[in-house]
Amino acid sequence: MQLNELEIYLNQLLDIAHFRDYCPNGLQVEGRSEVQQLVSGVTASLDFLEAAVSAGADAVIVHHGYFWRGENPCVTGMKYRRISYLIAHRVGLLAYHLPLDAHSELGNNTQLGRRLGFTETGRFGEQGLGFLGALPSETSLKELCTKIEQALSRKPLAIGSESRMIQRVAWCTGGAQDYFDEAIRLGVDAFVTGEISERMVHSARESDVAFISAGHHATERYGIQALGEHVAQIFGVAHRFIDIDSPV
Repeated sequence: MQLNELEIYLNQLLDIAHFRDYCPNGLQVEGRSEVQQLVSGVTASLDFLEAAVSAGADAVIVHHGYFWRGENPCVTGMKYRRISYLIAHRVGLLAYHLPLDAHSELGNNTQLGRRLGFTETGRFGEQGLGFLGALPSETSLKELCTKIEQALSRKPLAIGSESRMIQRVAWCTGGAQDYFDEAIRLGVDAFVTGEISERMVHSARESDVAFISAGHHATERYGIQALGEHVAQIFGVAHRFIDIDSPV
């Protein structure tokens, strides 16, 4: 598989032109033209890049890449070390942020919903990134948090009474805590995302809508894995997912 062929395919698959994002989507750092070993991961940290090179990667595909809006554009310090490492080893870097969150089959939200047993019933929020859905049957907040911990191997932080009964849910992976107010207005029983801000504690208590912070990294492991597996199936290349754990 050619690197440019992979980029064109993924750009079209994820419909990147449709999204207003905080970073460029697609090929961010060019590498060798032929890709036989693809490695996927959540974030293009130096630890991840070193593990990918050790695994024989020709290219890596991540959810959190580089060149974020508002950051210092100079290629110095941490950014220099990461990019120079990629160039030195001729490993290409492709990154897909919001387009991967939103994809109806391979996306982070779809993949998380499946693992937690949520049935999607609609979308909300800017660019349709928030998902609405329901549990198969009503369950307590305590029982839902136990299920999330088992599915994600991480204990979530929940704001709300453990006995609060939950059936209607909204969710959005990563740092989507600002969607909580809209989720409340939509009449859900609980909102699941990756991170929580201090003000959300009071919003949850006063609205009686449970807020579940399940981890930014933990909620976004699955879309990038699904995308890598999809590429391997379509193009017949080797694929490996490498998870560099994060407590956040």
